[in-house]
Amino acid sequence: MSDADLDPSGRDRPRWFTATGEGHSQWYVDRFRALAAEGADLEGEARLVDAMAGRGSRVLDAGCGAGRLAGALHSRGHDVVGVDVDPVLVEAARTDHPGPRFHVADLSTLSLDEDPFDVVVSAGNVMVFLAPGTERAVLERLRDHTRPGGRLVLGFRRQPDVYSYDQLDRDAAGVGLVLEHRFGTWHLDPFTQESDFAVSVLRVPGS
Repeated sequence: MSDADLDPSGRDRPRWFTATGEGHSQWYVDRFRALAAEGADLEGEARLVDAMAGRGSRVLDAGCGAGRLAGALHSRGHDVVGVDVDPVLVEAARTDHPGPRFHVADLSTLSLDEDPFDVVVSAGNVMVFLAPGTERAVLERLRDHTRPGGRLVLGFRRQPDVYSYDQLDRDAAGVGLVLEHRFGTWHLDPFTQESDFAVSVLRVPGS
C-alpha cells in the first residue's frame, strides 16, 4: 500500500477513492443526471424505505452520493440528512436536491450533531466502497445514530473477496444489530444463495 492510499490520520482510504480512476466522481454525477433526464426510475430504494418509515420520519442516507435517494425521501415528507465522504458528490447533492441537509463525513468516524434517526439507509454499494477493515466500525457508528427499535437498511452487490454477506452478519451481530429481513432486490424479490445482490434490514434492539 502506498501513502496515497492513506488519509492524513494514517487510516486506509475508502475504496471509493482507491478502486476507481481519476474523474470517477464527476462521471458518477453526470451519469445519474443523465438517467434522471431520460426519465429512468431511480426511486426503488426510496419506495422501500418510505414503506418502512412512518410519515415525517427522520432518515439518514449514509453514503448519499449525489443525493438522489435523499432527495426522493425528502419529497415524500421525511426529514433527511445525507452524508458522504466524497465532497464532489456532496456538492452535486446540494445543487440537485435542495431540502435535505448534506455533510461530508467518513462513515467510520461519523459523529453528527443530530437527534437519533428512525431509519438509516445505505444504498449504492456503499459497504463495498468503505476503507478495508472499517466495516464493523461503520455499522457501530450507524447503530449509534439510530433510535432504539429503528432500522438500518443496507444494499450492496455480492463481492465476497471484498465484503461478504456472512461478514456483514458477523459484524452486525458483533455490534448488537439483529437481522430482521433480507431481500434479493429493492423490489423485495426473495434472497437466495444464487442472489448477487442483497438488501439487509437490521434492527436496533429496543422500542
